[in-house]
Amino acid sequence: METRTRSLTEGGILAAVMVVLAVVAVYVPLLGILAVLLWPLPAAILIVRHGLRWGVMSVIVAALLTAVLIEPTIGLRLAVAFGPVGLALGTGYRRGHSATRIVTTTMVVSIAAKFAGLAIVFSLTGMEPFSGQLNAMEESFGQASAIYQSLGMNEAQIAAARDTFMQNIAMVRLLLPLVVVTMGLLDTMANFWALGRLLSRLGQPVPPLPPFKEWRLPAAFLYIFGFSLLGMYWGSTRELTLLYQVSLNLNMGTTLAGLIEGASLYEFVTRRYGWPRLVTTLALFFIVFSSFLMPILVFTGLLDTVFDYRKRYWRESK
Repeated sequence: METRTRSLTEGGILAAVMVVLAVVAVYVPLLGILAVLLWPLPAAILIVRHGLRWGVMSVIVAALLTAVLIEPTIGLRLAVAFGPVGLALGTGYRRGHSATRIVTTTMVVSIAAKFAGLAIVFSLTGMEPFSGQLNAMEESFGQASAIYQSLGMNEAQIAAARDTFMQNIAMVRLLLPLVVVTMGLLDTMANFWALGRLLSRLGQPVPPLPPFKEWRLPAAFLYIFGFSLLGMYWGSTRELTLLYQVSLNLNMGTTLAGLIEGASLYEFVTRRYGWPRLVTTLALFFIVFSSFLMPILVFTGLLDTVFDYRKRYWRESK
């Protein structure tokens, strides 16, 4: 009876925390981004401490209260798009899975949940995801162009800036699937890190991720990258819009994967030879923001997924 009372008390408190996070997410600029990312965290804590049933109940209660206090669609979107993240994360911790398995499983669940949430928005409103934000950006440029004109910019310069801006907006529209995937990766890592810090303070064991210098991604990323280049070429030359969009998203996604793998290899090499930490960190920032060096780092990382340079050239350090 005492255990049930404690579970019920903690469940009520953490559900209230989720409602507060929802209010912050809606009404507080900037801080709201962090609040919505960490919205699943109380449910994950509840699952680790008391079981899956209590985590599910907290998500449902928090979503219902959010629907009543703010707006029904917001409560529904939070429950569908972010709730499963907390459920997957908490279940993985409670069952004692490895950190790699927890992160991988939660990422898959999170990405699927984000697409499900966007599908619900589309079915309820008929509006394309992020269309409001993109339209607002387009309108903001119209206001900015008047300011540019008052500052003395001529019509040709404003027209060139408008064309560049609209091209960027069009690119963002094409990359919306990748944006959703990135959101799924981001909230997974944010909640994994935050949950680990909280549990370690409570004295519970926390499975560690492998050191960054040991990270290795699947070899499939290199092959997907190659196919994406072919798909982009076919899609652009044959006016196959869907093929081009899918290939573009795959290309950018695998480029990001190559960048992570390349940075991991860079970390391994610099630590292997004991190079100064500050110098190597600054050099990595310079490489990432260099239009010439960054593609080299990306391609090296993609090749490393297949050839495993660390094992090939530094076997004794493994």
